Amino acid sequence: MKYTDIAIVGGGLAGSTAAAMLGRAGIPTVLIDPHQVYPFDFRVEKISGDEQLGRFYQTGIADSVLRSATHDGENWIARFGYLLDKKPSRQYGIMYDALIGALRAEIPPPAELVYAKVNDVSTSAERPKLTLSNGEIVSARLVVLANGLSVGLRRNLGIERQIISTSHSISIGFDIVPVGRPAFEFPALTYFSERTSGRVAYVTLFPVGNRMRTNLFVYREVDDPWLREMRHRPVETMNAALPRLRRITGEYAIAGDVKIRPADLYVSTGYRQAGVVLVGDAFAATCPVTGTGTDKVFTDVAQLCNVHIPAWLATEGMGVEKIASFYDDPIKQACDAWSMAKAISFRKVTIENGLYWRAQRWARFLAWFGEGALRRMRKRASAGSSRPAHSSSSSSSSSSSSLSSSA
Repeated sequence: MKYTDIAIVGGGLAGSTAAAMLGRAGIPTVLIDPHQVYPFDFRVEKISGDEQLGRFYQTGIADSVLRSATHDGENWIARFGYLLDKKPSRQYGIMYDALIGALRAEIPPPAELVYAKVNDVSTSAERPKLTLSNGEIVSARLVVLANGLSVGLRRNLGIERQIISTSHSISIGFDIVPVGRPAFEFPALTYFSERTSGRVAYVTLFPVGNRMRTNLFVYREVDDPWLREMRHRPVETMNAALPRLRRITGEYAIAGDVKIRPADLYVSTGYRQAGVVLVGDAFAATCPVTGTGTDKVFTDVAQLCNVHIPAWLATEGMGVEKIASFYDDPIKQACDAWSMAKAISFRKVTIENGLYWRAQRWARFLAWFGEGALRRMRKRASAGSSRPAHSSSSSSSSSSSSLSSSA
């Protein structure tokens, strides 16, 4: 029998982040996962944006983890074959297995890792118990289920999934290489759908080490023949779906395997139970197209580990009323609602042809174009104001002629 305060089931993004935070807080924690070296998994491949990074920084380990990622610095925005903006970027590319390795490297004592599978969970308001595949039994004050899409343990506890949207979106991942030149011109690129019939949300290209990684997001059924074509003839299929993409990228080839991952939108039911709490995808899954699943994980884990667990451990027991305070947390609820609403609206703005959604698409296009135009004007103005003054008459004359020509 192993005794601890917190037992975490699942050593992916949510579980490893929680273990690192709790270990840093001096809370005895056991993280249980069958993989000593986390295998390749086509999941989160970049952390990006001020909001998402802000949530990551609330965990206290972002600086250390991001040293293992690749910062692109600038992201080009394009649509219809036109470059709309070159936007300063806070995108950090990192493959999921490397991300988990970097997170686990931040787990200090008294947190520890146990490499085993959890065969059974028995809940209790006092000390729930876990039975492991290696024969150990772990007794904890609280069990955190962070085992993502794996449903077996949750079903044993009567926790089920309510599907909101089956095969809501499909994510496709692969490496892309330029043809006939050593590198792409852009540091990173986001290229949006050209037409609703293509059912493409967008494609994003971003560096991971010395590779250019590509994530393509589409709205299709899992048995759509288009996906088979994408797997076997990826370049031709991409060019047919986004015919003007090559105006920005130039000719390209796809290296290695094409990974395809469908995603359902779902929420859990029957989860308010003594001694156990669900975080990340174990609680609810959103759409990878929006990137908000990572926001949800960081919000769940930050609120649980920074706010609720320290308060819960201050008194005896882990009754339902304690656990409910996490699910009722207004910060968590707001993030969950925002994430789900964004998943639904992004699909509609991509594939719906009603007047409202067509207006939304053009509004976004014009907003990107306007932002890009303003950024270019500010750069020109800044370059002009920083140009050194010339004292000689010849320099003055040359400058005046140049300005006249520009005008």
